Amino acid sequence: MNPTQTGSQTWSASNPAAPPSGEPRVGAAARVHVPFAPRVAQKFGRGYSRFVGMMKILLPVGAAILIILVAAWPYLQPSDGRFLIGFSTMVSSEAENPNIVNPRLVGTDASNNPFSITADLAKNFRIRKDFWDAGEPVELEMPKADITLDDGSWLVLTAETGLLSPVDKTLELTGAVNLFHDSGYEIRTDIATIDLQAGAAHSNVPVEGQGPFGNLNAEGMKLKDKGRTITFTGKAKLVIYPSFGKEKP
Repeated sequence: MNPTQTGSQTWSASNPAAPPSGEPRVGAAARVHVPFAPRVAQKFGRGYSRFVGMMKILLPVGAAILIILVAAWPYLQPSDGRFLIGFSTMVSSEAENPNIVNPRLVGTDASNNPFSITADLAKNFRIRKDFWDAGEPVELEMPKADITLDDGSWLVLTAETGLLSPVDKTLELTGAVNLFHDSGYEIRTDIATIDLQAGAAHSNVPVEGQGPFGNLNAEGMKLKDKGRTITFTGKAKLVIYPSFGKEKP
C-alpha cells in the first residue's frame, strides 16, 4: 500500500496508528517507527565491550614487551669493543672544558670480561659520540680500575692521578700506584701504564711487592694476562717466608 500523506504527517501500512480509512484521527499523536535503532545500539555496545576487553589485555602485554626490549637492547646490539660512560655531576666554568664529578666507565676487554674505571674527578672530559675513536685524553683524579679475570677473580689498581687515552684504550697511572689481586698479593710503584683491552700493565720504575709468598723489590715489572704472569725486570730481590708453601697443622 502506498503511503498517504495528510498535512505534515505520513502514514503507512506498517504504522498501527493509521486509521483504516487512511485519515488521521483528530488529536492522535504521531508515532515515528525506527526499527533499526535498537539493533544498532546493541551492536555498538557489544563492539565497545570487546574493544575494552582487548585493551585490558593488550596494554599490559605491550608494556611488558617494551620493558623487556629496553632491558635487553644493549645485549641485542653487536659488540664493537666500545665502552659505556656514566657520571653523577658535571661542573665547569667553561662550556668547552667540562669537569665531571665521579665519572664511571664500564666496558669489556678483548676476552669479553667486564671492567670499570671510576675517579673523583675527570678534567677536560668532552663527551662525544665517537669518543673512543677520536676522543682527546682525559685527566683523572684518584682513579680506580676494577678488572675481572677469566676465573672470576679480580684485580684493582688505584693511583693519585691518571690519564685516560680513549683511542689507545690505555690508562697512565701516576703517584702512589697500587695493584691488588684478590689472591692476596700487592704491588706498589710510582708510575704504571694499563692496557685495558689486553689486560696488561707495565712499569719502568722501582716496584715493591708483597703477598703470601714474601716480599719483593725490583726495578720494574710487566704484568700479562690480567695478572696471571708478572715479570720483574732489572735487579730484583725476593725474600720468601719460611712458612710459604707449607701446610698448616
